[in-house]
Amino acid sequence: MDETIATAAATLKEAGVDTPEHDAKILLAEAAGCELRDVDKAMLMGDGLEYDAVKFDAMIARRAKREPLQYIVGHAPFRYLDLQVGPGVFIPRQETELVVQEGIDWITRNGLYNPRVVDLCAGSGAIGLAIVTEVQGSHVWGVEISPQAVAWTRRNIEATMRRWPALASNYELEIGDATSPTTLDKLDGTIDMVITNPPYVPQSDIPTQPEVRDHDPELALYGGSLDGTLIPERIVRRAAALLKPQGLFVMEHDISQGDRLAAFASANGFGEVRIRNDYTGRPRYLVAVRSGD
Repeated sequence: MDETIATAAATLKEAGVDTPEHDAKILLAEAAGCELRDVDKAMLMGDGLEYDAVKFDAMIARRAKREPLQYIVGHAPFRYLDLQVGPGVFIPRQETELVVQEGIDWITRNGLYNPRVVDLCAGSGAIGLAIVTEVQGSHVWGVEISPQAVAWTRRNIEATMRRWPALASNYELEIGDATSPTTLDKLDGTIDMVITNPPYVPQSDIPTQPEVRDHDPELALYGGSLDGTLIPERIVRRAAALLKPQGLFVMEHDISQGDRLAAFASANGFGEVRIRNDYTGRPRYLVAVRSGD
């Protein structure tokens, strides 16, 4: 077992993978039909583990070509969910869990029993499905425009509702442009919280990691301008229209965009604008309150 992992990890390390041993163990768990903890336990105890060697070798070869680990195994963890992902959908990141927590904390502090929430640029459905499963009585509308991403969103909605059938009517998927004034316009002025991880990567700052540059869909990645703020600014305006007065807006952004987006939000209907840091202490998301009584 140790030799199998060591050999696979060496292959991945040579290919430039950042976490070669971890990825090798994840892929072995997938080939064995078990959990990562089972692989760790077998290695610790010096036990063997039955696995599909052909499948394992094929997955290691794919990872060595820098295909995202999550695409190879077909799923990605996000808070309390395990979401299906693959080509055509943005892989949910750990920092986005902070965005969700910000929103849930606000709902809790304000004692909202049936919060109405819109997740703009839903992608895999990570943000909206996390909220609808963690906040009792919440009703979430997710908005996504990409047909490829929508297919993954629907898979994750179906899987989530199989696990929590009572929530089946609490999440609605709207296929449309999250920046358009006509998308969900029937909800304008009625929403408690808009929460979003929109495309924001500056076109002048192409990611160097092959997993991101070559596999994340461009529609979910780039913010539509050299500095990446074109789409986020349009999202700010759409959120301002959707929200009730004193409603909350939470939006992830690039570490270079905080000051500009904070100023834009302040000029477009929001007060109490703050920029929050991610796990590494970098400015990562905007929090603002819709102005008005």
